[in-house]
Amino acid sequence: MARLRQRIPLSLQFTGLALVYLVAAAALAVVIAQWLRPAWAALLAAGLLAPLLAYHVRRVFAPMQSLFRALAGSVASYEDGDFSFSVSWDGRDELGELVASHQALGDALRAQRLSLVQRELLLDTMVQNTPVAMVLVDPSRRVVHANIAARKLLGDGHKLEGQSFDALLAHSHEALREAFERGGDGMFSVGEADEEEVYHLARRTFRLNGRPHELVLLRQLTAELRRQEVQTWKKVIRVISHELNNSLAPIASLAHSGAELLRRGQHERLPTALATIEERARHLEGFIRDYAHFAKLPAPRLEPVPWRRFVAQLQSQVPFVAEGAGDERVGRFDQAQLEQALLNLLKNAHESGSPPGEVKLALRRAGDGWRLDVLDRGSGMNEAVLANALLPFYSTKRHGTGLGLALAREIAEAHGGRISLVNREGGGLCVTMVLPD
Repeated sequence: MARLRQRIPLSLQFTGLALVYLVAAAALAVVIAQWLRPAWAALLAAGLLAPLLAYHVRRVFAPMQSLFRALAGSVASYEDGDFSFSVSWDGRDELGELVASHQALGDALRAQRLSLVQRELLLDTMVQNTPVAMVLVDPSRRVVHANIAARKLLGDGHKLEGQSFDALLAHSHEALREAFERGGDGMFSVGEADEEEVYHLARRTFRLNGRPHELVLLRQLTAELRRQEVQTWKKVIRVISHELNNSLAPIASLAHSGAELLRRGQHERLPTALATIEERARHLEGFIRDYAHFAKLPAPRLEPVPWRRFVAQLQSQVPFVAEGAGDERVGRFDQAQLEQALLNLLKNAHESGSPPGEVKLALRRAGDGWRLDVLDRGSGMNEAVLANALLPFYSTKRHGTGLGLALAREIAEAHGGRISLVNREGGGLCVTMVLPD
């Protein structure tokens, strides 16, 4: 801290010095006037007193010059990031106000600096301890920053800063290199069988100090995927157990009842019991077949198919109103798989409570592909059902398997397309399937 003293205000010092100088010059001029003319006497008196005046002026300005030097030094310290320098001024004049303002500025900068240091420390701690591997790469493909997880994954725990990122990739696992070569985000696996580790790769480009940089994120998903896999298997087991119990329990009961009817000779009631057994067995067979189809869905075999013929074949199996399939336009898809998906959607439309004449299949071009809308005027879906309807095993039906919409989604995505659901104005549902050419 530079502490400067200036007890008498500068204005009073200048005023007093001027008065003293004028009085001394006048007295000296009177003395000299005894030998010279008054004008020459005044000039000579002023010249003789000028060095003395200059000396006193320098003494008066000396504290102020020291103050200006101190202020300049503190500003230079601020520019260098050093906020420990401060200036103190004892005077209560205009310079005192300037120093007070400068001190307030320094205090604000120090507080901001401390806050930034604390935030940087917190951010660095978070980045270093996150399980996601983070690597920042500069335009020359050199590593600018890498956290602990990235060092373990790419450098066996050693520092990566300053190294060539491409060289690090060249010595990394082949699956990681292939994921980078594909470009964009994606998933890849490292290892085999029980030692397999699944990672998600994310890449983002941004400008830092006017130069393009790339942020690479590698997140290990193995534990999360295994947890999701266990949850899925539990749900599958619950659904299968529920369906098996719903079918096998009445079958066992009716078989026992049939045996009792035979023992008693009441043969007239046997056909009813046998018909019920057959109905439950057929339901169980269809349930298991649907699961098998969903689990073993093969890759689609794409081939040219005329839409008119395809829609006519669908109408022979389930009634609906066709729109937009009247000409000889041709699509390219797996006919059996798409037929299975649309049959599920059309049957759902009929089961929604829609009048049969309001169940429609609308076909039209959508960019470089095709859009198929299955429309009904049923009860529609609430927001919770819409959010989960495409998930496997999710069903609001009493005896539903929750696979119809999930299978349609699987088929659409296997063709490179997508499926979506939305409630229609006036009631009903629209299920949209978009397929590329």
